[in-house]
Amino acid sequence: MPNHKNLVIDEWDIKLDKMLVELKTCQEQNSLKTCSDCSKFFECELRKRYVKAVYESMNKGAGGGFEF
Repeated sequence: MPNHKNLVIDEWDIKLDKMLVELKTCQEQNSLKTCSDCSKFFECELRKRYVKAVYESMNKGAGGGFEF
């Protein structure tokens, strides 16, 4: 029987992997190597969702602020 903690980690990692595929697809469709070369960099909802998925994968959905 799988450990519940591992199941939660997998959930966030799967979401992050999905977002990464979407982001890479967008970059390829727009002939970009990076999002920073895109004119919609600051307004891009896909990029915002990707950043959120990265943060959530780091804290496993525990919430809180994004502090450095």
